[in-house]
Amino acid sequence: MKPISSTAFYCCGVRMEDAASRAPVCGDMYAKRFMDDAALRIFERFREFTPPNRSNAARHRIVDDLLRERLVHDPDTNVALIGCGFDSRAYRLGGGRWFELDEPEVIEYKNECLPISQCPNPLQRIPIDFAAESLEAKLATLAVAGTVVVVVEGVLMYLEAEQLIQLLQTLRHVWPTHALICDLMTRTFFERYSRGIHKRIRELGASFVFTADDDPGAIFREHGYRCSATTSIVGRAVELGTLRIPGLLLRTVLRSLRDGYTVRVFEPA
Repeated sequence: MKPISSTAFYCCGVRMEDAASRAPVCGDMYAKRFMDDAALRIFERFREFTPPNRSNAARHRIVDDLLRERLVHDPDTNVALIGCGFDSRAYRLGGGRWFELDEPEVIEYKNECLPISQCPNPLQRIPIDFAAESLEAKLATLAVAGTVVVVVEGVLMYLEAEQLIQLLQTLRHVWPTHALICDLMTRTFFERYSRGIHKRIRELGASFVFTADDDPGAIFREHGYRCSATTSIVGRAVELGTLRIPGLLLRTVLRSLRDGYTVRVFEPA
């Protein structure tokens, strides 16, 4: 697997452990299907990072809930997962027409472990070599009509600014009306709270890249998007009871922790 694909096993391992816990946050009962011995060895390198792991599960739950809300209002919503990794939402959430895009190695392994034939919702998987193939060309081939929601989870921190700009331009060109759900991290959050886990990620050959210091949403505004919703990942983990941080601290001295890593919803302005 390529480096970022290896980090997908880390995220999948987090969801596997969450599903096996007494009070699951995501309840992703499919995650364990992907965790073979090699995947478990990757996850073992991250097991000690309890707060980041619980925040990772909370991030996934936030996106789950955002999609659930939209699917209740429009069960025919088109959901495109770019850099889908081992996401199983098409199997866990009711409704939607689903499109999963990722590297060919990821899609091949995913088809083996979780066949499309077992999905209760319409699902199409699209392999793409992000470095060599056109994302716009791939998206343009999809038979999409009606509401479109794009999910890019756990991906943007690995992109250079130019790559992010190209992604935004591609989405606006292919789907002029859509919602984009993604997670964004500030540099302050990284410097104060993420160096340890980032060291392990770098050992896998990947690395975070930052498009802005403490206003990661600026690049979206500059390229024609407006933010319609923001949810603190750490704050949600506290609400779910998986992280125990006094609310007063989050509102005061730990505001950079509360506000530094968020899930946001963007729409073309």
